Amino acid sequence: MSTTILQEISEKIQKGKTKDIKALVPKALEEGIPASDILSDGLLAGMNTVGVKFKNNEVFVPEVLIAARAMKAGTEILKPHLVSADTSAKGKVILGTVRGDFHDIGKNLVKMMMEGHGLEVIDLGVDVSPEAFVAAAKEHNADIIACSALLTTTMEEMRNVVTLCETEGIRDHVKIMIGGAPITDAYRAEIGADAYTSDAASAAEKAAAFFA
Repeated sequence: MSTTILQEISEKIQKGKTKDIKALVPKALEEGIPASDILSDGLLAGMNTVGVKFKNNEVFVPEVLIAARAMKAGTEILKPHLVSADTSAKGKVILGTVRGDFHDIGKNLVKMMMEGHGLEVIDLGVDVSPEAFVAAAKEHNADIIACSALLTTTMEEMRNVVTLCETEGIRDHVKIMIGGAPITDAYRAEIGADAYTSDAASAAEKAAAFFA
């Protein structure tokens, strides 16, 4: 029985059916299914499928947004149960669009996909200075700093983030991920970042792989 309801939760996430999720998650809890199972085999499984489809151009940004909304509704219901079960996130990510850049659609998608992979994401928003990235990484004891840029004029800020991490002595234990339209893997290698991905779904997969 439990597999059926988890499968149903996964399918409703993929369709972005928030109302159904709000009914199914409490039902699964009533059936005695552990909150961590509902999260991983229901909500996250559904969101991961959406990520794969998004990567393959089978679904687009609007579908991802409604799936993420349904996912959020489900995790809100699970939160108190997960805390009691002490299910901590796989890792912490500091996310933001670099200084001078105010684009946030790609960043927001990355956040949703990363959360869909069970990572805790601290979103600093747009126009984020290297100092703010590093301060947040220290404050939250983060595992990853993920920087987004959509302009060729702002991408150099990513180099400044890498340099500041080195200066501040946190480079050894923080992975730096970069992405955005003008970014390439060659640029990643040039500035000494750890990972470059071309889309949000790949970014989330790559981030999760650091904790595998």
